[in-house]
Amino acid sequence: QVQLAESGGGLVQTGGSLTLSCAVSGRTSDIWAMAWFRQTPGKERKFVGATRWSIESLFYVDSVKDRFIISRDTAKNTVYLQMNSLKLEDSAVYYCAAAYGDRFGMEYDEPNEYAFWGQGTQVTVSS
Repeated sequence: QVQLAESGGGLVQTGGSLTLSCAVSGRTSDIWAMAWFRQTPGKERKFVGATRWSIESLFYVDSVKDRFIISRDTAKNTVYLQMNSLKLEDSAVYYCAAAYGDRFGMEYDEPNEYAFWGQGTQVTVSS
């Protein structure tokens, strides 16, 4: 199993940038993929992007594809979400999640595919 802890959230103006971190602890060797989701009050958790843990393979939702960058540092057991050109609609609680074991063929944008979640970090974009 793994434990996830997000950090880096905060208040930023539109057009600004923010980088979130997700520190991973535990048995990281069995991680298949890491993802970022976001959630606003009363809404379902939505996929932002994902990365395979062991190889360079990235997936993004279209709305962030040209603005957000996911990277990972397996030596530090940390996944990052660099968010640029932030918009008001990017305000949300951001969660990192881990898919565990052999998950070949998984649907990376489905929350149910991920067994482990962090506690979330709030990102607020103001005008």
